[in-house]
Amino acid sequence: MNNISAVKVENLTKTFDGNEVIKNCNMNVQKGTIYGFLGVNGAGKTTVFKMLSGLLTPTMGNAQVLEMDVMSQRSEILRNIGTIIETPIFYDHLSATENLEIHLAYMEADDTDIDSVLAKVGLNNTGKQPVSKFSLGMLQRLAIARAIIHKPKLLILDEPINGLDPIGIREMRELFLDLVKNQDMTLLISSHILSEIEHIADTIGVIVNGTVIREVSLAEVKAEYPNGLEDYFIDIMTGGISDDKND
Repeated sequence: MNNISAVKVENLTKTFDGNEVIKNCNMNVQKGTIYGFLGVNGAGKTTVFKMLSGLLTPTMGNAQVLEMDVMSQRSEILRNIGTIIETPIFYDHLSATENLEIHLAYMEADDTDIDSVLAKVGLNNTGKQPVSKFSLGMLQRLAIARAIIHKPKLLILDEPINGLDPIGIREMRELFLDLVKNQDMTLLISSHILSEIEHIADTIGVIVNGTVIREVSLAEVKAEYPNGLEDYFIDIMTGGISDDKND
């Protein structure tokens, strides 16, 4: 672990129709780590992800991704990140390979072994089968493949194990850990399955009503909450931990 920030957010604010959805939000994701981003539905996780990915423009504040400004360097950021945000959309009549070929062309990154990436996500036997025939779990695997196919430096993943069975969840867990350890990626990941975040995260950030109120190492959480991350999260949500305490 190092002190270089892959994501640095300072006083980020996003307003929709006069309503502040994200409010003076601060967060720091260290390079080469997995940051588990937690919050209840509607807390603002997806909105933050969209601003970091250039899909939404911040109303106020500063955000840097891979030491690049999200306002002025969107195109460069896009080439260096992989994302899953909301429901992934594919060309249904095309195969997994063809969908990835289109993505690589769009990203101007063609020096990639598509077959090996499909094998990593468990889709190496789909052949010419159109994506329209894929199950929800297969679509999620393809979304993960598309996020990593161009060898990004940062992955921003919103509920990436949605629709996966227990075997698939374990396989993707192992893949995420491998990407950080052996491919020098950084992961910013949200999930409502807290046990999965607990398996892989180095740092936990909790967002409440549009503001990140806590950032703490997973080791500290485990030391204070031996029964696990779920107890920690529920304690915050029910007021058991002061929301002005940052570690």
